[in-house]
Amino acid sequence: MDLGDILTPEQIKADLQATNRWEAIDELINRLIESGKIKPEHRESIVGVVRKRESSMSTGIGFGIGIPHASTDLIYEVVGAFGRSKSGVNFDALDNQPVNLVMLFLVPQGQFQKHLHTLAKIAKLLHKKEFRQALESAPDAEAMYQIIKSEPGK
Repeated sequence: MDLGDILTPEQIKADLQATNRWEAIDELINRLIESGKIKPEHRESIVGVVRKRESSMSTGIGFGIGIPHASTDLIYEVVGAFGRSKSGVNFDALDNQPVNLVMLFLVPQGQFQKHLHTLAKIAKLLHKKEFRQALESAPDAEAMYQIIKSEPGK
């Protein structure tokens, strides 16, 4: 599963307003609701599982990347939202640096292998310096989506 398969331009927020990881997670979950990927009535439950996972250990993996994620029985397919912060978000990252790119994804409960595979693919992709720089300099969500869709070896 490629990143471009779980994102649409509507699931990308090119201007996160968040100053910390909790606000970033809230903004991206709101984006999933706005794009119809999760139901509004499931918002609090999904926020809860993502926050619980994030509380156990920050998903700020360094290089300005955050990958909050969780499993839930409230969805039937992998869903995600991508956000970019120009000023950086305090994510309690492993390298203590602000996070500029945040990829939130949710996996259906019980799909452990898919969860690990999706996480590994996203981390590998976002570790590519040129790819991160292209996303950081893209003018808007549509341009960011095109960069994601066209990345070789996604």
